Formats: sequence, C-alpha cells, structure tokens
Amino acid sequence: MTDSSPLARSAFAPLTGVRVLDFSHVIAGPFATFLLAQMGAEVTKVESVDGDVMRRTARGRQGFVSLNAGKRCITVDLATEEGRRQALALASVSDVVLDNLRPGVLERFGLGFDDVRAAHPGVVYCAISGFGRGHGDWRHRPAYDHVVQAVSGMAWLGGSEGDPPMKTGFPVVDSATGMLAAMAILAALRERDRTGSGMLIDVSMVGAGLQLMYPMACDALTSGTTPPRVGNQGYSGSPSADFFPARNGWLALGANTPRQLLAVLRTLGLGHLADDPAVFEQPLSGNVPVAFVRARDPAALKRALTEAIAGQDAADLEARLNACHVPAARLRTLAEFAGEARANGCLPAVELQDDGISVQSPGLGFSVYRPS
Repeated sequence: MTDSSPLARSAFAPLTGVRVLDFSHVIAGPFATFLLAQMGAEVTKVESVDGDVMRRTARGRQGFVSLNAGKRCITVDLATEEGRRQALALASVSDVVLDNLRPGVLERFGLGFDDVRAAHPGVVYCAISGFGRGHGDWRHRPAYDHVVQAVSGMAWLGGSEGDPPMKTGFPVVDSATGMLAAMAILAALRERDRTGSGMLIDVSMVGAGLQLMYPMACDALTSGTTPPRVGNQGYSGSPSADFFPARNGWLALGANTPRQLLAVLRTLGLGHLADDPAVFEQPLSGNVPVAFVRARDPAALKRALTEAIAGQDAADLEARLNACHVPAARLRTLAEFAGEARANGCLPAVELQDDGISVQSPGLGFSVYRPS
C-alpha cells in the first residue's frame, strides 16, 4: 500500500468526521467524492497498482488533481489476499463506500455491498454504473459519457433538424452523475442519522442523463414522442430566444416575454413591429399577459431580428439589452468567460495543489453565508 499526501480542502466543511472510501476512477465517481471532500469529508481513494487513468492522460496530472483534491490516495492490489483484506478493513470503518466499476467487479473481490454491510451494517454504499444494477440485460454494458449521450437520445436533441447527431462538447453526463451521486449520498447519510441503517445507492449514468433532459424525458415517457430538434432556440420556443449573428460575433437573446421583446424591438429600432397585426395577434405595447412570446408570423419576426442584430456590435448590444432587463449575452469561449468572471467577482478563486501542480477550480458552484 502506498500513500500520497492529502490535498487542499474547502473552508466549508459540514462533512467533517465523515469517512469515505473511494474505489472509483476517471470522472463520474471521483467527481462525486471530490465534492464530498471539498465539504470536509475524509476521503481515501483506492487506486490499482497502475493508478487512475486520469494520471496518464494527455492533460497530465492537472486533470487528476482537479478531480481528487482533498483526498488521501493509496494503492491497493486487490488481486492479492492481503490487498483485499486491507480494503475490507478500510471499508468496515468508513461511513461511505463508492465505486464506479461495472456491477459485479467488487463483488468478485469480496467488497460488494453485502460483504461490506456484514462488517459495517451502517455503511452507505454508492454504486455508480452506466445502466444501473437492475435485472435487465443492460446492467453489464460498459459505458462512457458520449456513449450514454448516444443511447439516451441526448445526441439527437442537439443541433437542428437534418444535422448529424451532436454530442455535448464536454463530459456533461459524467459530471451530472457525480453531482447526482453526491446528492444521493448526502440524503442517505441524513437518513442513516435518523434510523441508524445503511443502504445501497444505485446511481446510473443514463439516470443522470435523463435528469439533465428532465422536461423532454417526461414528454417522451408520457407520450412516446421525441421533441423536435430546435438548434440554438431557447426552451421556451419563442422566436426571439435564439442565437443571432452580430457584426463581430454572436449574441444569445432570451426575450421570452412580451415585455422583454418589446424592449428588444425598441432597442433595435423595430418598435413599429410591436403593434403590427401581421406579426403579433396582440399588440406588445398593450396589456399582454405575461407568457412566452407567440408570434403570428415567427419567421418574419426572426428575419427582422436577424437583419437588425447583424449590424450591431455584440458587446455593446449585450450591455444595452441587459440594462433593459433583457437576458442577452455575447457568445464567449470558456477561457474568455473565465477571465471576465474572475475580473468582475462572480467566479471564486479556488486553487488546488498537489506535488507542485496548481489547478484553478470553480469551486463547489455555490456560496454559503452565515448569519452574523
């Protein structure tokens, strides 16, 4: 067994005293236990003799540090009797045990839920897999993020009609699975506080993917239909909620309500359209109920907006529309956003360090303010 030094922790530590044994690797499982560690849990990450694959990616150790800060990392050879004994001993004194291996792998080493529960009845055991631990044929299928995006229908929701399938450009399912697992573990710990009983939590990547698509998933489950692909149009379906090309970039416009659209039209010098019966059934300048915009001729409205925005400076129009309380943003790269967000104070400065490597992190994604 080898051991590496503990990494940085968050100052917000409500999970102090909670011990977590982490058998996971790559992204989904490590992200779940990273969140727990950043909230004060004592996480011991068990790696194989080859180490977590994230240590050997093209990104080097930065990716590993970003997912495993705050953990104590050890190496255990589960192929040996001594390694299995050490791992079970650690599990028997842990509040939480988590793995994201395929169902049955840890059971073969005598480290499944029933094995650990026999040594520690109060354990919260979280098993992450691609398709869950149910009884169907899919439970043994391997999975990666983009494969789950494909099988779940997510890849057919992106893009516009006629486009090839479009995966999200980052491992969204992995991250969502980690967050879902962390939430489930917190709920299970709260239940154990009440009852003293441990439990098995079954978290699947496809389940997390459906949570991300929740409104569409409910429609599909209820009616058996798949919603149409809408490209960059907002969920409201309003023709004024979309991406529009500007003179020097792109502008995301979120004019969902009549009041918001009226402000947009006046800002763009298109105020005359607000009362045009050929475009709107009800004049926008009248007493229109608050609801998503529905135009009589949505194509004409979108053409007018596209032509007007095409001659505008994207950053200037963003500022003018935001001043009118209209959600709008110039499209930025992730790096551009990070720089601006740090400068204006809406992104915390969180630094993770290990073995001389420094990684900047967005933190937990929320802030806590204690009453004075």
